[in-house]
Amino acid sequence: MNTKDLLAQYRSEALLGGGKKRLEEQHKKGKLTARERIELLLDENSFEEFDMFARHRSKDFGLEKNRPLGDGVVTGCGRIHGRFVYVFSQDFTVFGGSLSEAHAEKIVKVMEMAMRNGAPIIGLNDSGGARIQEGVVSLGGYADIFLLNTLASGVVPQISAVLGPCAGGAVYSPAITDFVFMAEGTSYMFVTGPNVTKTVTHEDVTSEELGGADTHASKSGVAHFAMPNELECLNGIRKLVTYLPQNNKEKAPRTSVGDDPARVCDLLDNIIPDESNRPYDMRHVISEIVDRESFFEVHERFAPNILVGFARMDGETVGIVANQPLSMAGVLDIDSSTKGARFVRFCDAFNIPLIVFEDVPGFLPGTDQEWRGIIRHGAKLLYALAEATVPKVTVITRKAYGGAYDVMNSKHIRGDINYAWPTAEIAVMGPKGAVEIIFKKEIEEARVDGGDPAAIAREEELTNEYRERFANPFIAAERGYVDDVIEPKDTRLRLIRALKMLATKQDTNPWKKHGNIPL
Repeated sequence: MNTKDLLAQYRSEALLGGGKKRLEEQHKKGKLTARERIELLLDENSFEEFDMFARHRSKDFGLEKNRPLGDGVVTGCGRIHGRFVYVFSQDFTVFGGSLSEAHAEKIVKVMEMAMRNGAPIIGLNDSGGARIQEGVVSLGGYADIFLLNTLASGVVPQISAVLGPCAGGAVYSPAITDFVFMAEGTSYMFVTGPNVTKTVTHEDVTSEELGGADTHASKSGVAHFAMPNELECLNGIRKLVTYLPQNNKEKAPRTSVGDDPARVCDLLDNIIPDESNRPYDMRHVISEIVDRESFFEVHERFAPNILVGFARMDGETVGIVANQPLSMAGVLDIDSSTKGARFVRFCDAFNIPLIVFEDVPGFLPGTDQEWRGIIRHGAKLLYALAEATVPKVTVITRKAYGGAYDVMNSKHIRGDINYAWPTAEIAVMGPKGAVEIIFKKEIEEARVDGGDPAAIAREEELTNEYRERFANPFIAAERGYVDDVIEPKDTRLRLIRALKMLATKQDTNPWKKHGNIPL
């Protein structure tokens, strides 16, 4: 057989993965094949494959008799909306997608290329884990990937899609990456599976309950996106990439949707309820201000009392962090602090300006939060926003109470421009609680009479006096802690102007190897 024919034979063999029968089995499970996933992810005819002819080198347990081309992973580069990305896609039809030395070498190669050439790396995971027959060599391959994930962090965007099993040590590569997508019903992640869990803890749990897409999207927060199926996952990745820069030295691409930057947002003038304890949906505020239909929410199901996501303002990508009064009154707790901090640090690493919408009554009280470390976890969000050097703009829509006021990108932690609506309440705490402390003795003496109308009236009078004196934005504005008190309808225009002013901002932190964020 001549070389040309041999090449054609090898290519044909590599394209079949584990063979027609196993490809059919993959489809019967409701899953796409490794190559089908790449075709759907990338622009048409843009994929350039590397190492199609790689084979494993193991001779133990009869493996030398079964050396499929590609060794269970397809790697290469291509384009998404015309921009280069690097990709690897594990092939479950070959040794169950298990990771061997050669398999790991292919992944490491594309990750190194992504870092050298400054382009995102996207991993499509579908693997049974380490290839047991290769022993420690396989484990070493995982560690090589983990190291590259760590070194690439903050250099190029890293996106993972879990589209099948992902167990044991395999879970740590997606965990280090910036965003994790999962497909409902066909993907799961866990360090130890249901059988081991039952043996050790006596818990009887299914794979889906233990580590399915919904579990990780709503309970653990490991998954940023849980999609109905693989196609939605791949389309979600394509959409996410449009908001991101290629690397940490570039800006995200500008994408204009023709939305007038001076558009007046009349809806916002009446969105804050008259009663300060009544909720409203912060998503409506965000959607009204940003470019039309540009808000792309991240971590939607996890810690819903804070909203994070990407949007566009006059075509430019921004990161949004917002308290959500519709959930737990927008209070900050452990999960919301961690969620916000992680997102802020990503935006700062990749030059994405931040807009913070603030309506926060404080941190969640209670023994559960205190014993689990709300102090340490709450400090993560504080640390992330204080450390960030990208443009940072805050809009206080209503409550900004106590330490949470400081944390949510206040002027004191280098907020660049801080606006407040006339409905803003900036104080140490709510009027009722403040009066009960300041006038504690007077109120206690009045209450002895058991609901005396005069005593009740006096307490209400004191509460109203405090509200008028402190629960408004003007004391903060007098001090310069708020740059301006603005009409809600003008918020879009004012934010776009602020961002344009800050486009040339230069800020640095003191030299250090790295900080010690309170993990």
